[in-house]
Amino acid sequence: MKAVLLSGTLALVLSLLTTRLAIRQFTKWGYGQEIHEDLPSGHQTKRGTPTMGGVAIVLSVVVGYFTAKLLTMTAPTSSAYLLLLLFVGMAGVGFLDDYIKVVKQRSLGLRARAKMIGQAVIAVTFGVLALNPSMRNSDGVAPASHQLSFLRDFGPHLAGIVVIVLIWLMVNGTSNATNLTDGLDGLLAGSATMVFGAYLIIGVWQNNHRCHTAGVADSICYNVHAPLDLAAIAAAIAGACFGFLWWNASPARIIMGDTGSLAIGAAMAGFAIMSRTEMLLIVLGGLYVAITMSVMLQVTWFKATKRTSGVGKRLFRMAPLQHHFEILGWEQVTIVIRFWIITGLCVVAGLGIFYSEWVANL
Repeated sequence: MKAVLLSGTLALVLSLLTTRLAIRQFTKWGYGQEIHEDLPSGHQTKRGTPTMGGVAIVLSVVVGYFTAKLLTMTAPTSSAYLLLLLFVGMAGVGFLDDYIKVVKQRSLGLRARAKMIGQAVIAVTFGVLALNPSMRNSDGVAPASHQLSFLRDFGPHLAGIVVIVLIWLMVNGTSNATNLTDGLDGLLAGSATMVFGAYLIIGVWQNNHRCHTAGVADSICYNVHAPLDLAAIAAAIAGACFGFLWWNASPARIIMGDTGSLAIGAAMAGFAIMSRTEMLLIVLGGLYVAITMSVMLQVTWFKATKRTSGVGKRLFRMAPLQHHFEILGWEQVTIVIRFWIITGLCVVAGLGIFYSEWVANL
């Protein structure tokens, strides 16, 4: 537990300091955000705000976690390395996207195909390693399972290639969902802090009730690879996002960009996969599901009505969902706070489901 507490605290402090440094340095270098012309008029005032703030989040997490492990004299587990590979790797894809935007002074960075290939390479590499038998712990538990889970493994044993495809879809979908969410000051940083806080709680709980632990009955135990180490990284990411929020809250002095948003979404998927709660992420990340669905419904409805009537119609004033409320006249701060409340309710519901299932097996 000392590593968990130290990891979160160090990442929080480092995030506060490195984000401030990033604001100063990125401003000096002219790394300003380009704003898409189709966004509501209120966003145009953000043009030139330093971007790529996700670099500060990623550095704070990595340094905070490894420093905590060094101070507690405990070795990182393979689960931790895998999650950090996913987190840092997806941040690298986002960094390329952000850097191209800055250098070429345009609102679009990597081409869609290049971005998808980068995300796929990271996700598939993570999936292959997570299923590798050499990654199993002393109890024979691998970081990832061949079965799907809501709270525990269920269903048939899936072939490795099927699991890898599912991992790719999950990592890709979640990282894109958080990328769509990162449209208002503080929205993603604040909501992500709550979701990672939930995975911190889940990791600690699973560690205290893992299988083959003295005094723990088999009916109420969890077969999870290194849950306490996962909790330490969850604490680090939650702390880093919370520290970043100090500078990212409205009016934002820095934007996390794809560097942060893609990494955050990938990490959420990684936690869900390795904690055996893949399906529970739909509840915990309910806000991201709603925002992604708004885009999918908007595109589908527009194409369908254009095909049938010749004129494309929209379900929402604008997608993603947060911009719909902007056009309706809601203040950005109001939208952010209300979406935070929704995330909080989703997290409480997810943790409630997680705990109630454990109680039902007593």
